Amino acid sequence: MQQSTTPGPGFDDLLEANRRYAASAEVSGFDGIARAGVAMVTCMDSRIDPLAMLGLTHGDAKILRTPGAHLTPDALVGCVLAVQLLGVDRIMIVPHTRCAMASGTDEEIVERIRDATGLDVDGLDIGADPDQRGRLEADLEQLRSHPLITGRAAVGGFLYDVDSGLLEQVD
Repeated sequence: MQQSTTPGPGFDDLLEANRRYAASAEVSGFDGIARAGVAMVTCMDSRIDPLAMLGLTHGDAKILRTPGAHLTPDALVGCVLAVQLLGVDRIMIVPHTRCAMASGTDEEIVERIRDATGLDVDGLDIGADPDQRGRLEADLEQLRSHPLITGRAAVGGFLYDVDSGLLEQVD
């Protein structure tokens, strides 16, 4: 079954919403420092509202989103910059329940994309890992052992339950 390749409705609704936001939000006066000292690597899943789940607000934290909340090379660089330059002293890695990135291997997810689109997507590096906790532990170890993070920031792993809204500390 092929998905439509017709573009969506455009961006007018989003631009209008942005104008309303800009008219009512306090967005000036921030210096880029994470006021709560928090950085979070979490998934791109739209069921996750990183600031709200922690009782934080605009300017409090650095949020890095990757498919599956995996510590990609770019996310690692973001964590280093956050610790070294942006006031972060706590880093959370927060994958979630019912994550598509933990539902199968790269090959299985590539096959789903191929079935949906009819396109050749071989070689697309998805980064899927059905061992979600094992991947989280490996990512935590990578962060904790990084010379620009170790001794400078606490690093913790958590699993966000998309059905209850609760975090479970994993490590």
